[in-house]
Amino acid sequence: MRSSALLAAIAALSLALAPGLADARAGAGGSFGSRGGFTYSAPPATRTAPNSAQPMQRSVTPSAPSPSYGSNYATPGYRPGFGFGGFGSGLLGGLLGVGLGSMLFGHGFGFGGFFGLFGFLFRVLLIVLIVRWLFRWFRGNGPAFAGGAGWFSRNSFGMGGARPMPMGGSGGAPAAAPPLAISPGDYQDFEHTLQWVQAAWSRHDLEALRALTTPEMLGYFAEQLADQASRGVRNTVTDVRLLQGDLAQSWHENGRDYATVAMRFSMIDVTRDGSGSVVDGSPTEHVTATELWTFVRAAGGRWILSAIQQAR
Repeated sequence: MRSSALLAAIAALSLALAPGLADARAGAGGSFGSRGGFTYSAPPATRTAPNSAQPMQRSVTPSAPSPSYGSNYATPGYRPGFGFGGFGSGLLGGLLGVGLGSMLFGHGFGFGGFFGLFGFLFRVLLIVLIVRWLFRWFRGNGPAFAGGAGWFSRNSFGMGGARPMPMGGSGGAPAAAPPLAISPGDYQDFEHTLQWVQAAWSRHDLEALRALTTPEMLGYFAEQLADQASRGVRNTVTDVRLLQGDLAQSWHENGRDYATVAMRFSMIDVTRDGSGSVVDGSPTEHVTATELWTFVRAAGGRWILSAIQQAR
């Protein structure tokens, strides 16, 4: 009897400590989603989240090129040398060494009239390629504009247009745009969305989550709920109460409004197995969490959830 009880206790403990159960609420205690051009820039610290947020663990937004790879990355996938890697660089050097000057002045690249019409077209094409290479080189290596508020890296991040790069490494509005004004009604929408998302999560209601989140966030939630189903457990989050919240960042970008809000909230967070037995959490005791939620809306639209980050 004693050994059976011990095995049962070990099994219960193993289930309780399994990955994903300790933080089983919507988001599973992770940091994922997209914050537009600031996806990989930490939101500014606030009173609610004085140590800012954990970096994104998952996002559909491509990360910015690292400066350690050199400064020639103004265009996605661009590499020095006509876009042909080292071969292009060697070709350019050879052309300049053999007789670029004579080509430009109509001497057939040093081979008389051998090329004829084909040679003329070849020269035109070559000049275009050289100008294009020089343009890219100067754009990637030229000096920054004096007095500029920041610079842009033209990376596609799923919504088109240029991607704003953070200034000072701690966030801010893209390209010196004024911060977006957030009204009391907006804060009420943020609080309600927090509660509605947790309620839809508890019901495993993907249709309700679809109306509250971006497609990216819906995909993450669906994946986490499927993981619960495969484990034979179900997490419910009830009695969600916002204890404190404040604005970390707000901005307008590519026709959309963004707001990142730090929120500390309490809830009844409990996970049960298929028989209804509690395997994690308490059905009577509140637990607290501090997270930064980013909301996005189209012009004239309503706010939906686009990212969750855990406070450090």
